[in-house]
Amino acid sequence: MNYDPAKYPKCTVPQAEVTRLKGLGFLRDKTTADRFNVRVITVNGKITSEEMNAISEAAKKFGDGEIAMTVRLTCEIQNVPYANAEPLIAFLKEHGLETGGTGAKVRPVVSCKGTTCQYGLIDTFALSRKLHTLFYEGYRSVALPHKFKIAVGGCPNNCVKPDLNDIGIIGQRTPVPLPELCKSCNLCVKECPIHSAKLVDGKFVMDESCNNCGRCVKVCPFHAIDCVDGYKVYIGGRWGKRVAQGKALSALLHSEEEVVKTVEKAILFFKAYGNKGERFADVVSRIGFEETEKMLLSDDLLAKKDEILK
Repeated sequence: MNYDPAKYPKCTVPQAEVTRLKGLGFLRDKTTADRFNVRVITVNGKITSEEMNAISEAAKKFGDGEIAMTVRLTCEIQNVPYANAEPLIAFLKEHGLETGGTGAKVRPVVSCKGTTCQYGLIDTFALSRKLHTLFYEGYRSVALPHKFKIAVGGCPNNCVKPDLNDIGIIGQRTPVPLPELCKSCNLCVKECPIHSAKLVDGKFVMDESCNNCGRCVKVCPFHAIDCVDGYKVYIGGRWGKRVAQGKALSALLHSEEEVVKTVEKAILFFKAYGNKGERFADVVSRIGFEETEKMLLSDDLLAKKDEILK
């Protein structure tokens, strides 16, 4: 197909309707005059077989029968005529599904399969569902300076690239050596994927490159490595036309409640200090990481929540 814009058919849908539908997850197909690709939210990247059947039926009934997967774990029903927009929304609602995921708002949460993955250190599906309910749904009416993306990763393998999201959460397991129990078997050294585990004077130690994946903990047959579980939180990442590497908060968080509060404080910070059209990464850069971190680790933003949301 020739993608010369001059050869695209002219859009026959009023611009006001194109804008309204985009807010509902309907993205106009530029190669057509009146058709849209429609995003169906999957909450945490996981859907039931009944929901999949409903999406498939909707694709056949209201689109061209094709479904695309987006990079942020939503399903996109392809080639939906403008006339089918409202009937599609009503059909999906009957099956407990909704369209959306666009606009200058909190976007659908992306999660890896850390809940079931052999390397997962946290329940990523449960945490991402909670964040979806509290912030994608709970903050849906809150206009932000720009889109705000959240990612939940189960371990330092970083499969969902948490440090390239506005805020990213990574499960952590910090090894705590118990040298009096160490028998110098060397299994921890062999298991360490980044070679930070070592034996020094016959005892287990890890150097500063340790990323808290916790693999050494589970292989020690003598329980000579204790651990502290937690969450590393990155802020100010961005993937797109201009890439920004997120930076981790200086301290690990040790409860899901702390994580939830920190995410909410980040959204409130963005709402309070961001300029229209400015990404979260730019706000962090403008105000400074240290000052941003200071605000995210205090509760001042939560105390001003009602004022900020007005």
